[in-house]
Amino acid sequence: MAAARRLKRVAVSQPGFLTLKPSLDPSDLVSGRRKRVNKNKKKNWNKHSDINDVEEFLEDVRHQERTTGGLLSEKSDDSLFFLDVGQPKKAEQKAEESVEGKKRKGKASRPLRIDLILQHDSLVPPAKDVLSYQQPNAKKLRRIAQKAEQLAAKGVVPRRQRQLLNRRPVDRTAKKSATEANNNPDREYYDMWGQESKESADPWYLQQTGKRQVKRPEKLNEKPSVLPAVEVIAPGGSYNPDFLSHQALLQEAHDVEVKKQKQEEKLERQLAFNKEDKATEETVLREQVEGLVEEENEDEEAAADDEEEDVAVGAIALSEKKTERQRKRERAEKIKEQQRLADRKQTDQQQQLFQLRSIKASIRQREQKTKSNQIKRKAKQEAQKSQPRRLGKLKFQPQDLEVQLSNELAGSLRRLKPEGSILKDRFKSLQKRNLIEPRDRAKFKRRLKVKYVEKRAFKEIT
Repeated sequence: MAAARRLKRVAVSQPGFLTLKPSLDPSDLVSGRRKRVNKNKKKNWNKHSDINDVEEFLEDVRHQERTTGGLLSEKSDDSLFFLDVGQPKKAEQKAEESVEGKKRKGKASRPLRIDLILQHDSLVPPAKDVLSYQQPNAKKLRRIAQKAEQLAAKGVVPRRQRQLLNRRPVDRTAKKSATEANNNPDREYYDMWGQESKESADPWYLQQTGKRQVKRPEKLNEKPSVLPAVEVIAPGGSYNPDFLSHQALLQEAHDVEVKKQKQEEKLERQLAFNKEDKATEETVLREQVEGLVEEENEDEEAAADDEEEDVAVGAIALSEKKTERQRKRERAEKIKEQQRLADRKQTDQQQQLFQLRSIKASIRQREQKTKSNQIKRKAKQEAQKSQPRRLGKLKFQPQDLEVQLSNELAGSLRRLKPEGSILKDRFKSLQKRNLIEPRDRAKFKRRLKVKYVEKRAFKEIT
């Protein structure tokens, strides 16, 4: 308690502190008889300590900061006092009164009460946001900057700056083309919704910043098939066709059906049962007694074979042993054969010098053959572009020709009956042009069996 009073006396006695409240008499702070309290115990610190004077002092400091923006002792005289120069002149006074009158007349000049309540009336500046001043890797960047300054002082140019200096300068002397008028009919058409964008900046800058478009491969621009999206039917497919064109279409449909029939007959022949392979009673009996009649003969033959094998193994073992003279003779023959092959190879190489013309002719023929094969391969690839490829596990099946017989032809559009399906036609066209893989319709499988139950009312009727 004595310490708190001493702190207040020291704070009040400072020359730079000005209080906004009337000073208190130190004699008023002491009320009653002094009570002896043991301050060595922690439980008596807050219980028997009077800190009201310190709180009042701090509250006075906060009040000065809110109202004036700081301590009054630290303010300058110009901000606290003003110079009274007497009454203003009449003209100036009338002008001020007229301005004030206009302000009073205008309703927008008077703020609302709620706006006044919400206004910030404290002159204390907001707390400094430390996080906004922090920079990631600041220590590392500072070290890099210091190293760059040291290298610059020594006259050493960094590698990145050296690369920038060695870059080829951009030729900016070329004049830009004049802007064409909007009403010029010969100007180039520009699609604002197109994928291609005009590159007006430096190509190197666009490449480094990643804003330059990636070059599209030429293979992506190629169509998977050269067939048109909508194929026009033959003239014989019209509702009132010519006789010859209609007969040609019928012949084409007939050929397709004949080809299908031949394939079915071929499949039936391959799967047909051969009557000659049918088992008879004699073959069945022979299979049943197989291995029972000729057992003794087979045992004798097996014993004879074993004896022959033993004799052959002994002869081979005896023939493997060679004398030293035989080994020397074989070694000399082997060396002689190697020498003969080397002489033959050298002779062939010498003979090839006299065969240069024939070798050139053979090389020329091989090149011509290679070129012809390349031409055939390209022609085959071009022909395959008009054919459907194998994209999935199923093979493409062409759509049946929609043909009307001679007695089914209609003389007018009113009596014409529609055939086929537009949706199926488009689906087959996508498959034929290699845009989607051939597929079959999914088969519906019922998980639970259908159970039929007769209702009670139906039973009563029946």
